Amino acid sequence: MQIPLQPLLMLPRSVKRRVLVLVDATLVVASLMLACALHWESLAPLVDPGLWQTSIVVALVSLVLFHWLGLYRVVIRYMSHTTVATVGMAVLLSSLVAKAASQWLGVVLALPVVLIYGLLLLLGLGGVRFLLRELYLLSQRLKRRPVVIYGAGAAGCELVAALRHGSEYEPVAFVDDWRGLDGALVEGLRVYQPVRLAALVEEYRAAMVLLAIPSAPRCRRREILQRLSALSVPVKTIPGSADVIAGRARISELRDVALEDLLGREPVPPFPDLLAANIEGKTVMVTGAGGSIGSELCRQIIAQRPVAVLLVDSCEYALYAIEHELSQHPAVGDEGIRVRPFLVSIQQPDALRAIFTAFPVDTVYHAAAYKHVPLVECNLIEGLRNNVFGTLTLARAALKAGVESFVLISTDKAVRPTNVMGASKRLTELICQAFAQQQSRTCFSMVRFGNVLGSSGSVVPLFRQQIERGGPVAVTHPDITRYFMTIPEAAQLVIQAGAMATGGEVFVLDMGEPVRIRDLAVNMIRLSGLEVRDEAHPDGDIEIVYTGLRPGEKLFEELLIGGVVKETRHHRIMTSHEMFWEWPRLEAYLQELQQALAAIDYPRLRQLLLVAPLDYCPEGGSTPRWEEVMRAVS
Repeated sequence: MQIPLQPLLMLPRSVKRRVLVLVDATLVVASLMLACALHWESLAPLVDPGLWQTSIVVALVSLVLFHWLGLYRVVIRYMSHTTVATVGMAVLLSSLVAKAASQWLGVVLALPVVLIYGLLLLLGLGGVRFLLRELYLLSQRLKRRPVVIYGAGAAGCELVAALRHGSEYEPVAFVDDWRGLDGALVEGLRVYQPVRLAALVEEYRAAMVLLAIPSAPRCRRREILQRLSALSVPVKTIPGSADVIAGRARISELRDVALEDLLGREPVPPFPDLLAANIEGKTVMVTGAGGSIGSELCRQIIAQRPVAVLLVDSCEYALYAIEHELSQHPAVGDEGIRVRPFLVSIQQPDALRAIFTAFPVDTVYHAAAYKHVPLVECNLIEGLRNNVFGTLTLARAALKAGVESFVLISTDKAVRPTNVMGASKRLTELICQAFAQQQSRTCFSMVRFGNVLGSSGSVVPLFRQQIERGGPVAVTHPDITRYFMTIPEAAQLVIQAGAMATGGEVFVLDMGEPVRIRDLAVNMIRLSGLEVRDEAHPDGDIEIVYTGLRPGEKLFEELLIGGVVKETRHHRIMTSHEMFWEWPRLEAYLQELQQALAAIDYPRLRQLLLVAPLDYCPEGGSTPRWEEVMRAVS
């Protein structure tokens, strides 16, 4: 059916209208003649010249009425139930015209003839249009790829309607957990139980499974995705209900499965008073404002109505991007929240003092740091200088300016570090702990958490790129695990933890269950519709290769060093007071460390990192080959 329709579909719209007008005229004449033949049960009326004359007059007048009613403005492929009312009105008016024309021309048309004529014309006009529409949809359906929709609720019905008006996918069946829908027809599609999913994919050769359950909790989505990953069929989802309601997305916008759905971690509503405590009506500084965590902190801060937000970053483009984004916020403007970008490194004391002098900063969120383990391992001089002494410079400037609250964004890699990045972050914690113990004017606190989804250098976008390229997917070790959290949740918890600080606490965020990176890679491959290639499946699509742990990389991450762990009013935030050096001792140590940095004395730097209360233990106890790295660079 696709081939005969193709020439008609390619015709200009004006030509299609003329063809439809000719068809309608023929239908009017044929319906009137057939109505007379049926009423008199004879073909004699078909040779009556007066009846033919009447039919032609009725056809001409009816066509004018059809045009006036807008019948020829309707695009047949997009016809809906509202077209039925227009066709009904056209038939009614045409029937009245037939009765009036017969009296005017002296032809006897009994009322039953007019009624039969109306019914025949209704079937003709409506039937031709809906037949053409079905033929068009059928021709398009043959080109589309079949998909199964998981979720037969309101979102699933909207998705079916959207897909049928598109040209890419053809919904063939619903799958839904609710047994009350089993075997029912929804939008013309049968609803099946999830146990039939594998058979449906094979029967219809489904190209994809679409998740249409935007309001389902993540734990249920995780169960469903685990079930789907065994099928090795591509899976996409529709936007969440919050995005659809807010107008940020349409139900027809298909997206890749979000990793947070695979984790099954339910977000916890924040405490509004904690979010606002250190922000509302205050001037807030965010260092590393262009980074993954820093930029999300800025977004969360803007929502709490501060007086001003000071963005500090040494990367020009990152700073431009977040400043431009925040400037579009309706609360930002000449009379609203002030947003000020500063292209400044935290290692510049004069620039920091100038900012603190110009603005009465109340709260500092310190997220600026070099965080990529292998890079800092190979560039430990700059890593220590930025992370440790940049934090020291910033903390001193904040103390001198009388900042009320200083929140350090730390990492789980600071716990018993095996790499320089983790050791440097533990040193920044020691600085904040010492300053908190030394004075009471500025409240210093630290928030420690693991990996965040979608951050720069995150494994998730890297895996996606490798899958799109056809593999292989590189995993460092088959048993390596990591904690994961979404960036918005991490930023909210950081703000709430800082609001509960009294000084010197190390806050630890509940990261949920650790995720085995190999399992993550397998799920991402299978949910892309591919199969892992290994010994059991030599004909698979993508291989997972193990590259070995990188310098300083751990198999397992920890969140606590020791000490007494206490709960807070937020059940996903814990607190602990951990061992530290008082400021005089730490100050002397930092002076030695700075001298070793200035002298580029690697053995001395290693010795200093080992003697500090960091529990630093380089991988395998061997000396990192920093000297070789520096010789290669130079």
